[in-house]
This record gives sequence, structure tokens and C-alpha cells, in this order.
Amino acid sequence: MAVSTSMNIPLTDDLRQEYQHLFDTCLISPAHAKEVEKTTDQIAGNQTRYASVGKPLKIPWFFIGVIHSLEGSLNFKTHLHNGDPLTARTVHVPAGRPKAGKPPFTWEASATDALTLEGFANLTDWALTTMLYRFEKFNGFGYRPHKINTPYLWSFSNHYTQGKFAADGKFSPVLVSKQIGAAVLIRRMAERGIIHFDSDNKPVKKAADVEALDALVVFAPDTESADAAHLQQALNHFPGVSLAVDGFAGTRTSDALKRVTGHFLKGDPRETA
Repeated sequence: MAVSTSMNIPLTDDLRQEYQHLFDTCLISPAHAKEVEKTTDQIAGNQTRYASVGKPLKIPWFFIGVIHSLEGSLNFKTHLHNGDPLTARTVHVPAGRPKAGKPPFTWEASATDALTLEGFANLTDWALTTMLYRFEKFNGFGYRPHKINTPYLWSFSNHYTQGKFAADGKFSPVLVSKQIGAAVLIRRMAERGIIHFDSDNKPVKKAADVEALDALVVFAPDTESADAAHLQQALNHFPGVSLAVDGFAGTRTSDALKRVTGHFLKGDPRETA
């Protein structure tokens, strides 16, 4: 459901910094962790199908997967445009799609039409902040006048609590989104190593900023530690690092430390191999 069709906001450097800061500090709600995990599993499991549509259009497969989750509940019997059934042309906005061909449509044909209609095809900039901007623009900027981070991006995270459009143009300050936000899905896929990207506008800290924590944390994937969580938070400020801040210093934390400092965590078997 689009929340605003009239408001348009350009992607400025300040807006990129806002998206980057929110992404860097995004914590997935523990109450919804299982649901987020299940959905990211489903998106990753359909990578080949998403890529079959995305590759000719030069669109990342996971970008398509996230839209499929938000607009079609990952149902391949619905239009990517809005979740209407493939047995007919779309009824809801955008109505009458696809214009070419006859129903029933294949999911691939409909998805290609939806992505092309939105102007996503053959774009060259797929940086993290650009993707987050496109997700928000796709749904609308209507939450911004209400001083709320859009749930279309941030629902099920620490960056969203309540406030939702009950219908196009009808905002309720007490309604709560029950859908996983796009940025939350991207964040969890990055945390799990399903996708990889170098954040385009992340401030690079000196490696010295993590050295104190590096000295305290040892490789312990099965033991939770507050120091490990603090190290994960510090490492998340570096380009290409998206760790779950869970306090378990395992392989992905050790890999991130090596990326930043050149060495694995103490006790990581690979450090002495």
C-alpha cells in the first residue's frame, strides 16, 4: 500500500547518511527474530528464481526478494506489483498490469513488468543507501511528516514502534505494522552472510578504536559476552561489516575483525593455522 503519491524527496548526501546511520544501528526485535529468520530463509531459498528476473534487468536478486515479501507475502501466485492474483490483471494500484499478454500470467512475466514499470531496470547504482531510498520511495514518503521512521523499512526493529497508514492517505498514530521492514530483511541477510556489500557512506574509524575490545574478546561462538557485543557494535562502523550484535564471538565476528585489523580473534583456530 502506497502511503503518499504526492510527496517526492531527492536522495541527498544528508539522506544517505540518515539511511546509513539507521542501518548501522538497526537491532532486530527479539520478539520477531524467528519470523525474520524464517522469511530470510525463504528469500534466500528462492535466490535462483529472483535472479532469473533480476539478471536481465540488472537488479540484485535480494532487492526483488524483499519487494516480493512486502508486496506479495512471498507468494508466487501473485503479482509483484501489489499482491493481486496472477489469474487476472492487477485490480489495485497499479491497476491493469501487465498490459501485454493474457492472464493467467507467470510470476516472472508479471515481476518483470512491475520492476520495469517502477523504473528499476538497468540502473547502475545499487549501493545500500540507494536501495533503502528506492524501497521508501516505492511505498511513499508519507511517514516523514509524522516524524516516524517508515515501517516499510524499519518495522520489527528498534527504529520503529507504532504509527501506520490504515489506508492510502489515512494515518493512525496507534496502529502497528505487522510486516517485516525491507531494511530489517536486508540487515539480517547481511548479518548472516547471505549477501555482501560495502556500505557506500559509512565513516571509517581507525583500527585503534577496536583494539581495546580486541584484547578482551576471544573466539567463543557458544558463549555470550558483553565485551563481544561491544566489539560487534564497533566493527559495524566499518565498510562491508554487518554483524548481529548478539555477544557471541564466532566466525563472522572473527572474519570482520580480520577485515579491519588483519588478524582473527584470539583463539580462532584459523589464526594459528
